[in-house]
Amino acid sequence: MTELAAVKAALKTQAVETPSWAYGNSGTRFKVFTQAGVPRTPFEKLDDAAKVHEFTGVAPTVALHIPWDRVDDYAALAGHAEERGVRVGAINSNTFQDDAYKLGSVCHPDAAVRRKAVDHLLECVDIMDATGSRDLKLWFADGTNYPGQDDIRARQDRLAEALAEVYGRLGDGQRMLLEYKLFEPSFYTTDVPDWGTAYAHCLTLGPKAQVVVDTGHHAPGTNIEFIVATLLRAGRLGGFDFNSRFYADDDLMVGAADPFQLFRIMYEVVRGGGFTPGVAFMLDQCHNIEAKIPAIIRSVMNVQEATAKALLVDREALAAAQRAGDVLEANAVLMDAYDTDVRPLLREVREEMGLDPDPLAAYRRSGWAEKIVAERVGGRQAGWGA
Repeated sequence: MTELAAVKAALKTQAVETPSWAYGNSGTRFKVFTQAGVPRTPFEKLDDAAKVHEFTGVAPTVALHIPWDRVDDYAALAGHAEERGVRVGAINSNTFQDDAYKLGSVCHPDAAVRRKAVDHLLECVDIMDATGSRDLKLWFADGTNYPGQDDIRARQDRLAEALAEVYGRLGDGQRMLLEYKLFEPSFYTTDVPDWGTAYAHCLTLGPKAQVVVDTGHHAPGTNIEFIVATLLRAGRLGGFDFNSRFYADDDLMVGAADPFQLFRIMYEVVRGGGFTPGVAFMLDQCHNIEAKIPAIIRSVMNVQEATAKALLVDREALAAAQRAGDVLEANAVLMDAYDTDVRPLLREVREEMGLDPDPLAAYRRSGWAEKIVAERVGGRQAGWGA
């Protein structure tokens, strides 16, 4: 197989998971903006996700968020997904939108509140069983606002106890993916603020516990690709939440703020053997002012472009320059790949997959946008409150 053929073959195996919440109404903490035609039910979210997969060919799974995507029959929801040509992906828990969680959830000083939070996480595992999902994704808003507010070490003990109980409930082939975030909503301490904290808990729990890297959850200037390389080396990179940020908050379209960073991350994934089903490539985005489905298609395409460039790096030439200590040549090899216009290559890949070479144009021609605006009248639109 030629080098170019190998790159094409790899790109055809790529899978980018889209998030159910990206199809609903969203906004900022000041305002949620509504759009015509957004889904009213989890079933309609899956319908839209199926369209993204139809036109990109590489978005076969959809992450759910509980309770935002709660239904009476999860097996029926999974069946609906399969009928549309997609599958249920990660189950995302929610321990941050209940009044009881004002002082935390699994780290709360009150045992009754901790019990409520853990019971929700166990419910999410039940949903995994019903839908055939592999991954339970955990992000905790837990933290403190003031020095002395709570015992920092005790909160870590409570976190460890909760994670251990949920870990023990996981079945064969199921994983726990622990996410971290530098800050927000708490201002003084965050109970899982960085990859090191998440990694330490995962090591204690066992091999079914892995770390999720949300690309928007770091301090400015953080070398995210170093984190990726380290977690891959340790066999603990479970997946990504791809998005972008310019200032404090995140969830903008992946690659919007720094496409070069996305390329650097994907190179470490390729170099570290992470371009496999074992690493989940998920989007975590809220499309506040842009049309939902086209924005998700564009995000998937951004991941594809960064991946294609990463696959084109001449790794033999790069290794030779590194061994020789040739700093300029090593950087040039990397930049040659990044500067490559991979859009023609991706057009060829899509055509070979039987897809339209331009997913966005194909979606616009499909009439789906007009169809959902006309049909999704009445009911309550999906979304989250600010």
